[in-house]
Amino acid sequence: MIVVADSGPLQYLVRIGAIDVLAPLYQRVLLPQTVACELQQNNTPTLVRVWITQPPAWCEIRPDPPADPTLAFLDPGERVAIPLALSVRADRLLIDDLAGRAEANRRRLRVTGTVGVLIDAHWASLLDFEQALAQLRQTNLYLSNEVIALARQELSSGERKS
Repeated sequence: MIVVADSGPLQYLVRIGAIDVLAPLYQRVLLPQTVACELQQNNTPTLVRVWITQPPAWCEIRPDPPADPTLAFLDPGERVAIPLALSVRADRLLIDDLAGRAEANRRRLRVTGTVGVLIDAHWASLLDFEQALAQLRQTNLYLSNEVIALARQELSSGERKS
């Protein structure tokens, strides 16, 4: 399975100590160069900046795809992650940004955010969802009560919605 990742999910998974679930879940994670650069910015937590300096073997940094002017309304990471996912026919796009998710869905990409990764990792017995969620809620990632309720509903039903 090949996934393309935007910076948000990677950043939060590193911050809560759950980044290593990506390899057993998805095998290969591709990052556009712009996303890798976002993870190295001064305002990015030190833990994340250190992680991206020596990414694991399953994490491959790729050149940015050609610019798509129809994505100009998105942040730089989303602007390159969506076309890269399309060009490599990725099985999933890891993205949290609401506008980015909507555009990726419109382009028929299968999207998963940080919470979706935690659900998949819980089902694969790689972590405890509630414990990981508690750690995630201590970061600056905005999680609405609705998103949390939907995630818990997915877990209780045993059926993935996305």
